[in-house]
Amino acid sequence: MAKLSEKIGYGFGDMSSSMFWKIFSYYLPIFYSNIFGLSLIDAGVLVLVTRLWDAVSDPMMGIISDRTNTRWGKYRPYLLWMAAPFSICGILLFTTPDWGYAGKLVWAYVTYVLMMTVYTGINVPYGAMLGVVTDNSKEKTVFSSYRMFFAYGGSFISLFSWEPMCRWFEESCGFSVASSWQAAMVVIAAGCFLLFLCCFKLTREHVLTTSTVSIGSDFRSLFKNSPWWILIAATMCFNLFGAVRGATVAFFFSSIIPADAHILFFGASFLFFSGLFLGVGEIANMVGVGLTVPICNVIGKKTTFMLVNVGLVIFSLLFYFSFIALPVDSQAGMWVMLLLQIIISVLTGIMSPLVWSMYADVSDYAELRFKTASTGLIFSSSSMAQKFGGAFGGAAVLWLLDAFGYITPDAAQKLGMDPAAVVQPASAISCLWALISLIPAAISLIGVFVIWAYPLTTRRIDDIVAELRAVRGAGAAEAIASSPVAEVAKEELIDNNNF
Repeated sequence: MAKLSEKIGYGFGDMSSSMFWKIFSYYLPIFYSNIFGLSLIDAGVLVLVTRLWDAVSDPMMGIISDRTNTRWGKYRPYLLWMAAPFSICGILLFTTPDWGYAGKLVWAYVTYVLMMTVYTGINVPYGAMLGVVTDNSKEKTVFSSYRMFFAYGGSFISLFSWEPMCRWFEESCGFSVASSWQAAMVVIAAGCFLLFLCCFKLTREHVLTTSTVSIGSDFRSLFKNSPWWILIAATMCFNLFGAVRGATVAFFFSSIIPADAHILFFGASFLFFSGLFLGVGEIANMVGVGLTVPICNVIGKKTTFMLVNVGLVIFSLLFYFSFIALPVDSQAGMWVMLLLQIIISVLTGIMSPLVWSMYADVSDYAELRFKTASTGLIFSSSSMAQKFGGAFGGAAVLWLLDAFGYITPDAAQKLGMDPAAVVQPASAISCLWALISLIPAAISLIGVFVIWAYPLTTRRIDDIVAELRAVRGAGAAEAIASSPVAEVAKEELIDNNNF
């Protein structure tokens, strides 16, 4: 049984990642179009092309980490090595150079590719650690739940504070809008750096795995791994759901919700802005994470995955019907939107740790079926699915808004309009409502049908774990004795108090 400190430490890692990832997913599209100054088309191409690089970098990092051997383990040392580059690249990503349009576009491509490469370098090994922190399938779900609980906690902090921080740097410190966004990212990046160091210090790798086959064999076994194909498609739908909906929120609030809209709560009045909407969602995500283990223990992972997607379809459709039934600036309209955001976020909170736990099960299946310890490669695919979902989702939002006539500040200036007084056309407003409700509902419906074919039921996973324990037990002595770092590895597995 792993220590509580290890579970908390593991959670710190995704707390750091999610603080960056949610800012990237929710605010980077509007940063590029409304602050950095790119056209919607160029911003969409940028988001898509740069993340397609992850189709190469994620599997590469998985292979590299699978074959890394240090006194700290296979995957854990990357938390230490990549923490500083991770934070620095995040700051560069939100830096706006005083260059011409072409120069800024090149800067955007270089910094985005660099950020995604470093993100891969730290997050693929971090995700793969779930396969070696314990060999118990249910405890992996517990670790995954800690991970996502802290992830959503970090997301809440970053999302709820982002706009107030930007405004504070602009209004109190006299920064320009672009500089205020950069300064806010400096604050977030410093916290992320410290969290990854804490994750490294507190976690341990307890399961010794050894890759004894060639890289080509690893890939061949992956391509023949049918549960992996099904899960990658299903999680792609889930990630696309979140990416489309999340990337739309900032545009939705800036174009549809009045800037001075306030929501009343027990006599108190709160500004109804995107940070509040997203921050409340992150708290609801944390509630969902807490429900994952008890629900999965009763009905199993596959059934939970299906039912959550059904719920996402239903409540996303209700979000759209609220647009028809209620004025958005009325108290009833705002409360209905907020309550549906809470319900949808509880459901996505249940899904998030579930997905990572299911990838760990697929890794166990691969080790037993194909005799290959390709944990890093398999978990890199989950990271790739997350980034692909973000890439296609973010690009689709920008391109659809352009197609339906959304007016950016730069476009308004070229048309002789005051950017602060732009009223979006009805076609753009309808597009925003579809992007935050109807399109995500359709994506989740596809996910229901995809996961239906997933073969790793609870009974099958229990059988796999039992067989793997027997195999690992029989080969453990031989594997340790033949390892050139046998004594160091053995010492690390027993206690590993080295920093």
